[in-house]
Amino acid sequence: MPEPEPAPAESALLLCPLPDRAGWRAVGEVTSATCPAWEQALGQSTLRTEIVWHLEMSAVTFVDVAGVSALAMTAQDLPDLPAGRRIVVERPPATLRRLLEMFWPELSVIEVVTR
Repeated sequence: MPEPEPAPAESALLLCPLPDRAGWRAVGEVTSATCPAWEQALGQSTLRTEIVWHLEMSAVTFVDVAGVSALAMTAQDLPDLPAGRRIVVERPPATLRRLLEMFWPELSVIEVVTR
């Protein structure tokens, strides 16, 4: 499975597979300039068979509305089987949590972990 390419340097986003579980570690910013790579990585999560897909975001400094919207749409498109499928977003920027609460408060397939 090909890895998403880093976005141009003026607004950088690096996405790397997690070594110990299914998912990606994101570093940088999720903006209109980096959204294609973000959407590609999110799209790959829907093709996998794992029940839980992780997004480790402790090194992400900013996520705009388009980035959160792409995450929400990906979560809404997750197949129902296997039961309990979800995306666990680990240590995201506060803007991501706030936007999810504002626009997608009932979206239970995204679990935000802030520890």
